[in-house]
Amino acid sequence: MNWWKNFSIFWGGRRVNIDDRFELIREAAAGTMSRFYMARDRKSDHIVGLKLLDPEKTKKFESRFSRLKKPSEGEIASTFSHPCIVDMLEYGKTTTSMSYLLMEYLNGQGMNTLIHAQDSLFDHHRHQLLRQMASALTAVHAAGYIHRDFCPRNLIVAKDRTKIKLIDFGLSIPHRPEFCRPGNRTGTPLYMSPEIVRRKSTDHRVDIFSFGVSAYEMYAGSLPWPASVVTGRAAMEHDKPSIPIENHCPNLDQRLAQIIHHCIAANPGDRPQSMQEVETVLTQMEGKDA
Repeated sequence: MNWWKNFSIFWGGRRVNIDDRFELIREAAAGTMSRFYMARDRKSDHIVGLKLLDPEKTKKFESRFSRLKKPSEGEIASTFSHPCIVDMLEYGKTTTSMSYLLMEYLNGQGMNTLIHAQDSLFDHHRHQLLRQMASALTAVHAAGYIHRDFCPRNLIVAKDRTKIKLIDFGLSIPHRPEFCRPGNRTGTPLYMSPEIVRRKSTDHRVDIFSFGVSAYEMYAGSLPWPASVVTGRAAMEHDKPSIPIENHCPNLDQRLAQIIHHCIAANPGDRPQSMQEVETVLTQMEGKDA
């Protein structure tokens, strides 16, 4: 973390007037708990990503952990300094008591968009991107957190398709027993592990499951289970046998097919037990036709 990032995060404790500080160029995305803007920071004259959190929805989510002193999204995101994770510059409160996060602006596309497009450039760099995805999650887990919403929508791919960055730590939690008790049924349903939807205890292996579903979709262009709905009910199918990825990709390297299906095993004990294990396999395959 460089000195400017340290300085910015420290001074993020001061209340910020959004209208005075930023020129909002355009709204880049809207989520269930926030709005995200491409903005010009008048303080630094840099183009940045500005995330404004919905106060009521954020309060409702954070109330689940009110007695546990859960770190805020800004505190969690600023922990990381990794080439495959978005760089957090500053976080704090606005003059209207809204939480804001200031981060590097990523000039790229969501992985979800590229999966549907399936262009030749994406196809050429797909394994390279998959290995970077694994590296990002390995770093999150090594820092003691669970992302809890790992999916293509939260992966931004550079225009040349050679680099990827993990974003959005709004649902992330510390990987400690008190945060992993049954009942925290949050995440994106189509990528949600069976233990979440069944309200069982969870751990970092929920991210490994979501990684596997995302990897399957990257190559197959569809999900491992038939999905007629996108609500929480869709995740109820995730403890059933998945469609073999070879049905979609008959020429896929068997080592890759095996690790993907290993990740989406219904039983957490049948999955790889760490993202480092997954990353190691993918790194060994790097440069080969996967």
